[in-house]
Amino acid sequence: MLEPIPSNHLSPDSPISHRRKSAASDVSSQPTISPVDALKQALDEEEPGLLEGTCFGVSPKQLGLINHESQSLYVMQELGGIDGIATKLNTDLQSGLSVEEDFDARKRVYDKNVLPDKRSTPLWKLMLIALSDKMLILLSIAAVITFALGLYETVGTPTEYDRQGNPIPKVDWIEGVAILVAVVVVVSVGALNDWQKELQFAKLNKVKEDREVKVIRSGKTVTISIFDVLVGDVMVIEPGDMVPVDGIFIEGHGVRCDESAATGESNALKKVPGRDAVAALERVGASMSFKELEKADPIVLSGSKVLEGYGTFLVTAVGRNSAYGKTMMDLRSDEGNEVTPLQSKLNAIAEVIAKWGGGISVLLFFILFFRFLGELPNNHSTPTQKGQQFMQYLIISVTLIAVAVPEGLPLAVTLALAFATKRMLKDNNLVRVLKSCETMGNATTICSDKTGTLTQNKMTVVEGTVGIDSHFAANADKLSTEGTIYAKNLASEIIPINNIGHRLPPGVKHLLIQSIYVNTTAFEDTSSAEIFVGSKTETALLNFARNNLGMGPLESERSNVNIAQLFPFDSAKKCMGVVITVPDGNGAMKYRLFVKGASEIVLAPAITSIVAGEDVNVDEKSPIFLDESGVSFTELTTQRKSYVEELINSYAEKSLRTIGMTYRDFVTWPPQGVNVSDDDVTQVKEFADVFRDMRWVGLVGIMDPLREGVVEAVEDCQRAGVVVRMVTGDNVVTAKAIATDCGIYTGGVVMTGPAFRAMPPDERDAMIPRLQVLARSSPQDKRLLVQRLKRLGETVAVTGDGTNDAPALTMADVGFSMGIAGTEVAKEASDIILMDDNFSSIVKALLWGRAVNDAVKKFLQFQITVNITAVVLTFVSAIQSSSGQSVMTPVQLLWVNLIMDTFAALALATDPPTRSLLDRVPSKRSEGLITVTMWKMIIGQAVYQMCVTFVLHFAGPAIWGYSADDTRGLQQLDSLVFNTYVWMQVFNMFVNRRLDNKLNIFEGISRNYFFMMIACVMCGGQIIIMFVGGSAFSIVKLSGVEWAVSLVVGFLSIPIGIFLRLCVPDSVAYTIYKPIGVVFRYIWSKIVFGILFLWPFKRKAALAVVEDRKYEEAIELRSPGGTPLGYKYEWNPAIEKVRQELLFLKRIRGGRLNELKFKPAAMYKQWKESRSNSTSLSPMERRSNSGSFARVRSRGSSIGALAMVPSIVGGAVAGWSPVERPEGSSAFAGTSATGVEDDRFLSPTSAHQRSTFWA
Repeated sequence: MLEPIPSNHLSPDSPISHRRKSAASDVSSQPTISPVDALKQALDEEEPGLLEGTCFGVSPKQLGLINHESQSLYVMQELGGIDGIATKLNTDLQSGLSVEEDFDARKRVYDKNVLPDKRSTPLWKLMLIALSDKMLILLSIAAVITFALGLYETVGTPTEYDRQGNPIPKVDWIEGVAILVAVVVVVSVGALNDWQKELQFAKLNKVKEDREVKVIRSGKTVTISIFDVLVGDVMVIEPGDMVPVDGIFIEGHGVRCDESAATGESNALKKVPGRDAVAALERVGASMSFKELEKADPIVLSGSKVLEGYGTFLVTAVGRNSAYGKTMMDLRSDEGNEVTPLQSKLNAIAEVIAKWGGGISVLLFFILFFRFLGELPNNHSTPTQKGQQFMQYLIISVTLIAVAVPEGLPLAVTLALAFATKRMLKDNNLVRVLKSCETMGNATTICSDKTGTLTQNKMTVVEGTVGIDSHFAANADKLSTEGTIYAKNLASEIIPINNIGHRLPPGVKHLLIQSIYVNTTAFEDTSSAEIFVGSKTETALLNFARNNLGMGPLESERSNVNIAQLFPFDSAKKCMGVVITVPDGNGAMKYRLFVKGASEIVLAPAITSIVAGEDVNVDEKSPIFLDESGVSFTELTTQRKSYVEELINSYAEKSLRTIGMTYRDFVTWPPQGVNVSDDDVTQVKEFADVFRDMRWVGLVGIMDPLREGVVEAVEDCQRAGVVVRMVTGDNVVTAKAIATDCGIYTGGVVMTGPAFRAMPPDERDAMIPRLQVLARSSPQDKRLLVQRLKRLGETVAVTGDGTNDAPALTMADVGFSMGIAGTEVAKEASDIILMDDNFSSIVKALLWGRAVNDAVKKFLQFQITVNITAVVLTFVSAIQSSSGQSVMTPVQLLWVNLIMDTFAALALATDPPTRSLLDRVPSKRSEGLITVTMWKMIIGQAVYQMCVTFVLHFAGPAIWGYSADDTRGLQQLDSLVFNTYVWMQVFNMFVNRRLDNKLNIFEGISRNYFFMMIACVMCGGQIIIMFVGGSAFSIVKLSGVEWAVSLVVGFLSIPIGIFLRLCVPDSVAYTIYKPIGVVFRYIWSKIVFGILFLWPFKRKAALAVVEDRKYEEAIELRSPGGTPLGYKYEWNPAIEKVRQELLFLKRIRGGRLNELKFKPAAMYKQWKESRSNSTSLSPMERRSNSGSFARVRSRGSSIGALAMVPSIVGGAVAGWSPVERPEGSSAFAGTSATGVEDDRFLSPTSAHQRSTFWA
């Protein structure tokens, strides 16, 4: 009698985290509901009539009870076991689904293997999000008040007349409406950008998730898209696969899965066939001994990784009905919102700029406000006019904040990344992790695989030896044995490869064919252009066997083979094996182990060799024997083994991959005296126990030509300052030969993995810069190399295709997996997938990475220039004006804001890469975001623009002959200033297309349609505003001369840029700007540092608790310049939060002041609490009470943060980037764990930078 199942375990929709971790571990749990009732209940929950009119006998929710639930074996048994489930699903466990079936009914009942599209954020909601910006809200409220006051002026007050007696138009309400319209435009453009970004990332995610899997349909193994897998399919799994669906294991050899992603259990779980699991359950029912069920796990869970073994399983759940699908439906993570390092840096810089701009705006408001109050006694205007005047002051201040806040900086990164990732896909780079796109631009070294990346992965057997005496080659007619390695063995001839099958003895030929087709995971696909599908090495051997040895159809050859055990290929042992049963010649059966793999490794344990010809030197010490199958063999003496080793080297020198084959016969399996598996006593535990005393079968040389363009790609990398290293599992001679052909090897170090691993760390680190080829390397060697390179300060890119490459891919700064030859585990661990497995595509990724970094820097250069000039111009002109009016009105400033934040971001962030990007070395990790060249252009253009606008504004009346009473003339002059200012920004945008000192600012512009389109929009928009803007923009039409002045002065931005690049060397600019940094350093170290960083500390040593014992840790505090202050201090929580305010801004569209709250009381409260608690709590206790400082971002005061800004901006002149604290730093920054002063105390600036800048 079946035991009932706990009801809480039988919900097909229950979260994975609540499910059991082994298919039978909870068999003895207390019963509350029987399997029959559970299945009936699941069927009742289905849509009525779901199965009616179909050939199916089980519903999706009933199948959901199987998927890793606590009592899934009981449910399987109730459904008739795996055979009964297959019958109910109208499928066959051996031949799978029929290709003639109409799958519509199956898809309707069991769904497709596609998750429903995530509902994108509607445009109106994005507009609300954009409008939630506090500055825009404040601006809108002020505009509404202005509109109301203006409307009252128009309707409720008497008409006023000018000196000529003409009525003055009442247009005060127009400014309020114009501001509201401008806000709507800004919000709409921002929302459209965000909406477009979401659409682009959604498309990329669809492409990223698609891949091909193997299923059996109508008895043939075929490859289909993961989205086409259906319930009832029989899927093939092998090492490295990521299981996309749920199912029940049918049969296979040694399949182990890592299900930690779904269940949290990190152990490799062995899968047993469904029939065996149910049979074990039936035996338990009789004996009531549950121990046998502990390892009976037939459930293959979606999201799990196949670590080893090969097999098939029956698909029982797909899409949102699968375990992985349910989890993803719950999470629905938005990968498009990933914040990249460059975005974080720009967010921090944007926050600094915003605080400066915000501070100036607040200062401007208070100056105007106090002047307004001081003039009230003599102000005889009406109350409405006074209110209007006050609102003008508020609006101009708020608008200045909106202009100063550079929300376009993070937008530029988002646009650049979205544009780059889309275009990179066309260049066969599928970006999985956004930050890798920008990181790749600064890569300093690439550790590349050989096969398939540098070579074509189109392998062909071109040469070989059967035994030690029968040599064959594809170009045998052009080869001679004289003067070659073959002459040493007195070989009489080299057999043409197409005749080798006719020249071999029947027994040897059969043995060679069998050693190829039984020891492979490839399969035959007659519908494909390539007959065999699988590893290219294996398909090359199969093609050789079919074309030259007369091998029949693969499936028919395999059909009579009884496999006893499989030893999957392992990159550590460099070989694979299979055990089959063969006749022993006496009517009984014996076991034969076939092994193939790296030739020198397979050769090492061989003690005998087959004899395939008549050229073997025979003597009394090594006679020839004949086995029961008619195959001759002889002893593999030391001399003969040395000859084979020389053969291997001769093949390797021709850039051929060498594969060796051996075998050994056993009477029983497992052999007596070897350790057996804990899970299955019929399986040998360790391959090394049987991999000995082997018989040599032969050697083949496989040619894999270099990819077209790989030599040029390697040269491009070297020209760009990127070191290319080959890391391969191939023979060292083969690796060196191919590396020479590629241009990678130029006389550096060539080393094997074991030798590299065995080196002392100091010697290894000293050798690594000269290392060019690492051969016979394991994934552990690759990971060690990546680790050491990163420790040496390199930015490392790594390619990998195998499951065991995942650690190295994860550790690398940028991991490239192979889209064709790569396993799913490798793809999941990588950052970028090479869709064509081509090294040349890595160069394209390098170009795009540099283009992204440059695009953001171009926009940053433009943005800061506009910020400086707009803020200074508005501030000075408003202070100078007796009425408090700025030379540019709020509506005009919003147009400028739209130009620099959105239009310029679109234009400059979409520049495609040019080949000239390869003419410079990568940027260092410690290099600042703003270079000296950028500062030179920023300050030079800003000075020019301010000089022009101040001359026009202040000296304009004298130049143009306007009197102080000429209202229209002064309005026309203000319109001229506005027009000139905008045209200077338009032409400066062209100047900013280059970051270096070269003069061709139009390079590649014809390929950037976005730039040309945006430039046209900006020019057209400005022309329209100047002609029809009228009262809304406070514009008066300009004369032809004034238009000429505007355009000429604006165009002069280009000659100014040429002058700065040609006549002002970077060294001179650095010398000029250096004193600025010195001043800021002095202010920081003597005033700000003393006020903000000394008072919050207590003179007390920090206590560290180690193993319940307290140790006093001396923390010597130093100033940024390195001067010892002679005290032991502990961070105050309030100041730590202020520092975090500068370091992190979590929003992608950052920079807006809604992330900053001016609350001096909050900072004082934090400081007061920290001082009052200091006597009762230890420093470590206070840290634990307040949380991890490294992860807390202030939501409180920004007053202290504002005081820090001068040092940050000054430091930026020398390349100091105020963006991120050093990795691994704690709240006690400035001192290492050992108490030694850390030179990165307040920034990631290197000691070299500091010594050169602050000297």
